[in-house]
Amino acid sequence: MFTDSHCHIYNEYYEDIQNILQKANSLSVSRFFVSGCSTTSNSEVLSLLKYPNVYGCLGLHPEETDNCNEEDFSFLESNLTQEKIIAIGEIGLDYHYTKENKEAQKQLFIRQLELAQKYSLPVVIHSREATQDTIDILKQFPLVKGVIHSFSGSLETALIYINMGYKLGINGVVTFKNSHLKDIIPSFISSIILETDSPFLTPHPYRGTKNDPSYIRNIAEFISNISGISLEELSKITNANIYEIFKI
Repeated sequence: MFTDSHCHIYNEYYEDIQNILQKANSLSVSRFFVSGCSTTSNSEVLSLLKYPNVYGCLGLHPEETDNCNEEDFSFLESNLTQEKIIAIGEIGLDYHYTKENKEAQKQLFIRQLELAQKYSLPVVIHSREATQDTIDILKQFPLVKGVIHSFSGSLETALIYINMGYKLGINGVVTFKNSHLKDIIPSFISSIILETDSPFLTPHPYRGTKNDPSYIRNIAEFISNISGISLEELSKITNANIYEIFKI
């Protein structure tokens, strides 16, 4: 059995979430970690915890930097101790669309890492075109561990994160024809977990359609083939890594 360790199965993307979960479960995906990005999506994450196999991560995404306020931050902190909230995320840095608010992004990131330290929670890290700043900030919090969501960096960067105690979230990007991940994943296969980032990043050959957690199976089969390990062994590796980080 596999876990989709990062998805956004919100009502704005899917008409029948229960059916989505059942479909994935029929394909050996037994658990779902839904990540929030804003107060609106964090609220929806909380509402999804009614499903027995859904767990939540709450966070303020770097793209929310210019929009969030103290009320958003207070809402986040006030819900971190709820049952089935297992991490703070999706948080981090994103310089792809704007670099003008770098310092504000860093401060929002640091505040949430401080919460992770305060509440002894792992973190789910978004880092886009901000690798060095992400590493430098994470090094300020050596007691905080977590996952580098949607990892697509170099082998050198992968080993830096792994040596810091982080696991690497691998999704449909690994199946893309122009992805270099397929060449380097065998070198750190023992440190990965699987995710879809649904409804985004649908794996090949289904690109262009909406992603959903059932595609974990396709991603797992692809990684199994390129790494020369069985699906059973990959399941053991990824579930052990999930337990190490999230304790479930």
